[in-house]
Amino acid sequence: MIHNTVTVAHISDLHLAGRHDRRSLAFLDRMLRHFNERKIDHLVITGDLFDTYLPAEWPVMREKLMEYDFCSWERTTLIPGNHDLISIEEEMRIYNALNPFPGSRKRALQDRLSGFFAVFGDLMGGDSELRKGFPYVKVLRFPLVSLAFVGVNSVWPWHRSDNPLGARGFVDPAELRALSQPGVAEALRGSFVIGLCHHALRVYGTSSPIDQAFDWTMELINRDEYLAVMQALRTNVILHGHFHRFQTYAMGGVQIVNGGSFRYGPDRYSEMVIGKEGSFAQRFVTLS
Repeated sequence: MIHNTVTVAHISDLHLAGRHDRRSLAFLDRMLRHFNERKIDHLVITGDLFDTYLPAEWPVMREKLMEYDFCSWERTTLIPGNHDLISIEEEMRIYNALNPFPGSRKRALQDRLSGFFAVFGDLMGGDSELRKGFPYVKVLRFPLVSLAFVGVNSVWPWHRSDNPLGARGFVDPAELRALSQPGVAEALRGSFVIGLCHHALRVYGTSSPIDQAFDWTMELINRDEYLAVMQALRTNVILHGHFHRFQTYAMGGVQIVNGGSFRYGPDRYSEMVIGKEGSFAQRFVTLS
């Protein structure tokens, strides 16, 4: 039987503490079972799989996805978050002991990102070359719907003054230039385009000094440049996490969905049902 629609589930910010985090892993079991019962076609995870940089624990996530038949290029797409690649405690120890140059932190982050790709690369890029880094474009063709995921890395290295909590985001201009090449738009033609970015394009956004201070620690620094590229690619919707709120909003004509936090809302997720000609409906689902 050919279905006229494709259903995508979106979760974010799991903040798993590792294999010993039995409570969160039990909640994840429940959620993945639900996805199979609902016959979800594809799962998207927009970063912060773990609560801090724990490369030895990354296989735990693969094992869970594999257990429920989601550990494949066709079933799951993901990106890392700042918690996956940055350990604040470690950064502070290194800074106080060695005071390394910012360039060394950037190289260290790239090494960690390469390690992340070594474990999860088969769930990201479109071919063996693209799996080596960001940005990536991944096109899934269903019988009546074509989905295209455009993933970027928004994790920015820790810095004592510019990024003291390691939570501010920045998309490398080289990634944006790569996505601006004519061949990318051509590859996306005819697909429902979904942008993936860990950092929020909007946090509180109020005039309150307290909110503004919080916004600064969490912001996507070059949000406008990123959004402009997404607009040029005729992106239908952008999915993100980072700011732990389940919410939808729009910027520059692009619909945006914040996947909230699985850690603090393990019974809730975002569901998108996508049809032909670019039609789609989104809702937040709460497990009973």
